[in-house]
Amino acid sequence: RSRATTMMGLERELKDAAATLERCNPAALSLRAGCALFLRFVTRTSCLEDGPDFGDAKAHLVARGAQFAATSVRARATIADLGARFVRPGAVVLTHGHSRVVLALLRRAAGRGTTFSVVVTEGRPDGTGLTMARALNDCHIPVTAILDAGVAHALEAGRVDLALVGAEAVAESGGAVNKLGTYGLAIAAKAARVPFYVAAESYKFARLYPLSQTALPPERVPVDFGPLMPRGVQVDVPARDYTPPALISLLFTDLGVLTPAAVSDELIQLYT
Repeated sequence: RSRATTMMGLERELKDAAATLERCNPAALSLRAGCALFLRFVTRTSCLEDGPDFGDAKAHLVARGAQFAATSVRARATIADLGARFVRPGAVVLTHGHSRVVLALLRRAAGRGTTFSVVVTEGRPDGTGLTMARALNDCHIPVTAILDAGVAHALEAGRVDLALVGAEAVAESGGAVNKLGTYGLAIAAKAARVPFYVAAESYKFARLYPLSQTALPPERVPVDFGPLMPRGVQVDVPARDYTPPALISLLFTDLGVLTPAAVSDELIQLYT
């Protein structure tokens, strides 16, 4: 629907549209990363020149946009194929929160005939872990739900063979931004010498380099502790945390199985 007659005008409209999307949820890192990558993907071509056939250039942009969307949809299936190999027969997988790509990976492993079980944290305060438990149960995959605070106990008890989580965004450093509690899970997995894997689509690769938890855009979630909570007590519940690359064994992505250090190289390729 663009009425732009020059490439500069069209790029301005695309950036304005991306900014409008980002204002819907300023803290959504995956949305920000996806918009930036989309803009780069649809405009990085030498054939987009101003001139009498600019309508053809706009049609080319639409086609590249459709290609980007199709690639994004296929990403989850690609990750499922790559990551399912790491789920060995008899393995116990620990996951945190509800991730569509993690669910697809576990479904693919089960579809290949691999017998395994999953330990799922409850995922307070929004109960996303219980959502994940229901989805796995519907797939007839054995599931055990535990308290969020029981992660270290489960890992130390030797009940878990690998930890697998999704990500809201993957930083340039190879670290992952995900649901609150992921960082603690990664620390416990490191201490227990349990591999910690992250599954994420490449459109979640973000050009950010957090050095601490406070470097993330602030986002809080409401929590009701009930009538027993004394008045005047402050409640602070961040929605997510940052897991440094040193705690991540591998990342399962549609670009391949990557080490955290390889993410920066992939970002360079994506944006050049």
